[in-house]
Amino acid sequence: MTSRFTGGPGSRGGTPHPRRPLAVLFLTWILAASGVIPTRGIAAEDPNVAALDATAAEFVRFFHAAQPLAGVALGWHEFDGNYVVPTAAQNAAFLEKLGDYRRRVDAIPANSLPLRARRDLSVLKNRIGMSLLFSDRMRWMERSPLAYADQPDVSVYLKRDWKPLAERVRDITRILRLAPAQFEAARANLKSGGLPKPWIELGIDVAEGTASFWEKDVSAEVATVADAALRAEFEAARNDALKAIRAFTAWLKEEQLPRAEPGFAIGREAFREMLASEMISESPEAILAIAEKELQAEQARFTAAAREIDPTMPAPAVFLAIQKDHPTEAGLLPDTRRNLEAIRDFVVSKSLVTIPSPVRAQVKETLPPFRATSFASMDTPGPFETKATEAYYYVTPTEPDWTEAQKQEWLTAFNYYTTDVVSIHEAYPGHYVQFLALNVSGTTEVAKVFGSYAFIEGWAHYTEKMVLDAGYAGPGPEDRRRAAKYRLAQSSEALLRIARLVCAVRMHCFGMTVGEATRFFVDNAHYQEKPARSEAMRGTMDPGYGFYTLGKLQLLKLREDWRLQEGDRFSLLRFHDEVLRHGMPPIRMLREILLKDPASWNGTL
Repeated sequence: MTSRFTGGPGSRGGTPHPRRPLAVLFLTWILAASGVIPTRGIAAEDPNVAALDATAAEFVRFFHAAQPLAGVALGWHEFDGNYVVPTAAQNAAFLEKLGDYRRRVDAIPANSLPLRARRDLSVLKNRIGMSLLFSDRMRWMERSPLAYADQPDVSVYLKRDWKPLAERVRDITRILRLAPAQFEAARANLKSGGLPKPWIELGIDVAEGTASFWEKDVSAEVATVADAALRAEFEAARNDALKAIRAFTAWLKEEQLPRAEPGFAIGREAFREMLASEMISESPEAILAIAEKELQAEQARFTAAAREIDPTMPAPAVFLAIQKDHPTEAGLLPDTRRNLEAIRDFVVSKSLVTIPSPVRAQVKETLPPFRATSFASMDTPGPFETKATEAYYYVTPTEPDWTEAQKQEWLTAFNYYTTDVVSIHEAYPGHYVQFLALNVSGTTEVAKVFGSYAFIEGWAHYTEKMVLDAGYAGPGPEDRRRAAKYRLAQSSEALLRIARLVCAVRMHCFGMTVGEATRFFVDNAHYQEKPARSEAMRGTMDPGYGFYTLGKLQLLKLREDWRLQEGDRFSLLRFHDEVLRHGMPPIRMLREILLKDPASWNGTL
């Protein structure tokens, strides 16, 4: 139900470095087999490791100097108040530098590296590969209004209190002063015309939401600052920013939309490159076959769960019926908070994974600018944040101006079964636990900063099924039908993610249209027309949103292979703790880390 956009090429190891002493090689193999990856001692004698570490550190700084808002979100406050206007010259320099970094990392012989370094290389290649996919293959900055429509995104300055609000308002003001230059650059960069129609339509919607956020929500926060001169400076910058973004929106509607083209696909070769960034070697055709087979299997699971609840009704009708069991408008947040704690207690009592901190995720209302596009979402502090370390689980409430019918329709989406499945995904043991494990992992900086799309979303999606398989049936009296309702809700979430994978391949490789994708979501994920179209539209600009399913399938395969390897030593707790303590690498890299037999690395996603 939530959308995250992270990025994704990997490498694989094999032959040890021929100059390394035999005793060191033996120790490396023993530690790697046990899941302990040495991080010190080898780099000093291995010039390839030293070159990789230096390149990784340099790339991390380069990347966030170009995108300082992302640096602020990580907790690096030397970037506070900074924003880089994406002019054509800036974009060209960024792309050229990306190419330089790709050549540098490709020149490092992966097979000679120890496991820790191979992992970091895979993470670095993943980030560079995904950045090049958008910057080069998709020509994102030249063809997509979405590259500019939500920028500058100053929301990070309102979510967390790492310094007094007045100081953060000063940063916001400094950044918003650059908004007119940002939208002037946008119009110059996009002026060629013939832009993809779905991207223009999405860009218009997002730009209008951004303008509303600046005008209403940011202004409301700034109004609480006592310094009148500071408020006046903000208002002047905000007014200029609003004028610029509204002119940009009008330009999209009046000049670009009439000249739009339907094409948006990245093409088969670019799709293969995206898969390669996750160390996935299968062709798009093979991925599509996997997705279609999994879709058929999941539809059977959906139908079976529905039959346990009511064998007299079609499965989609049964799912609609269980949605009537939902909280009241006033009870939405309290019920979600209570059930979230019950889920955490279950995870702990069943020893499913180590939760590294007793600090709870705080259930809050979704911030206004994100309510139109978010059902529920997890917002964690950056791994380097030292002051504003709260984590928020945002849930989107009803709006005061909705009719009673609209409110009830919205609350059906928050039926207890679906909401608990989403809470598992977002918090326990999904994204929040993965964040906590990352923070205490002691892994390298590059492994904490960059992560695989398939790992991050695959882990969260995997946990939904894993927790239910472990016996979770929600707070309250347990019975067979209640457990089936949870399985039905989880299966619905799985159907959505599998449909995304099918549509991603078909839209970007085989010519599926937005209309055809919309119908696919209606027919196969049982979505209504409006949310089905939203899913199809997202797929036009997020070709990787099938990684939820691919990551989940990879983790299930890795778990089974590790179970066979470990025998009586296997437990879910040991497996999950191992998976989470190596950062967020492509899952294929985890196979190299966790599995002793290199032959078991092959023939799998």
